[in-house]
Amino acid sequence: MRMISSLRLVFMSAALAGCTSYLPSGKFPLPPMAQQSVKVVTIPLPVIASSPNEGITYGALSAFLLHNEKDEITTLVAPQVNQNRNFGTTATVYGAFYPSPERSFEANVAQSTKVNYDYELKVRDQTFMDKRLELNAFLFAFRDGSARFFGFQSTSKRERETNYADGEVGATLSAGYPVLPHTQVVLGERVKQVEIDRGAVTKVPFLRDVQMFKYIPGGQGFTVNAQMLSLVYSTLDSATIPTRGLRAKASVEASVGALGSSADYRHYDTEVKGFYPLLDARFISVGRLAYSQTMGERVPFLERSTLGGETTLRGYGRYRFIDSSYLLCNLEERISLFRWEVFGVQADWELAPFIDLGGVMKSLDEASPKSFEFNPGFGFRAVIRPNIVGRIDVGIGREGPAVFVGLGYPF
Repeated sequence: MRMISSLRLVFMSAALAGCTSYLPSGKFPLPPMAQQSVKVVTIPLPVIASSPNEGITYGALSAFLLHNEKDEITTLVAPQVNQNRNFGTTATVYGAFYPSPERSFEANVAQSTKVNYDYELKVRDQTFMDKRLELNAFLFAFRDGSARFFGFQSTSKRERETNYADGEVGATLSAGYPVLPHTQVVLGERVKQVEIDRGAVTKVPFLRDVQMFKYIPGGQGFTVNAQMLSLVYSTLDSATIPTRGLRAKASVEASVGALGSSADYRHYDTEVKGFYPLLDARFISVGRLAYSQTMGERVPFLERSTLGGETTLRGYGRYRFIDSSYLLCNLEERISLFRWEVFGVQADWELAPFIDLGGVMKSLDEASPKSFEFNPGFGFRAVIRPNIVGRIDVGIGREGPAVFVGLGYPF
């Protein structure tokens, strides 16, 4: 009860500085609103995060929540300013737009004073062919100066840590169409150009300055042009905030040198996620089991199977473990603590203790108990239905804790 009371106090303090206003819809440089007056809820929040790759980040943001004539949130705009010792000052504007259940847009613009930038656009549209055809597009250009490489295999040592800037420009496109009840066939295309440059973390050696990593595949940069085929089965009750159901996916993706890729290789991926509610969904047991296998010669190191970060092993930074395959299991219990309405915005606050178990290996038959990492942890989530989830996840690995802050569920 003390933890719940403390949570209430923190968010109440931030919310007291917020406000609700009504503005003419023509005032916004956003998709037009149907109503003449738009309800806007403004909530300022502090930003504090600490990840193994990036270090400590702190700053502030203001979340602007725009409502439609049904008093549903259809737009989120969140400008923020952060400070980090490695990247200096970062200014970011994130926007999410939900004009209908079948169509959504997300955009992010971020620029740091040192090394980093991030420009992204995501589009999902299921309004074609009587709402049966689902189209997705993701366009991106970013540079992450905190990226790490420790070597291959699960036994890669922390003492071999190197840093680099991962700069990528590209796009991912997919089209899905139902072929059986709850079953969809998805065709996809992934293209990108990757540049590997000197990173922003000066206390860690640069990747290409370390002799044993100087000539790893992809260490000089690489190009990807890959085609994907997936079969997806889903009985989830929501694509963004599911509370019950099952989702299974099997994919094969081929990168072909004749089409412009730097190397020929193939990815095979399978994933199963399940959601089981109890006591009117006050408790939701969630599990994921995933396996990935990469096959080919001279596969760029960033195109191999990787674990670490806010969506896989939450006790480690991104790309902590790399090899030709991985096996991953995530379990968490999403516990509804309380429902709180602030300025007409109703949010469900959740506590989510979790366990992440995963490991990389050359192939599944070479897996051993020593291949796997065990990461316990806990998360706090604010859920604004039907589209928005804010989260803080704290994972604990052998090399210390990691704190991740973001939007959306980790899986």
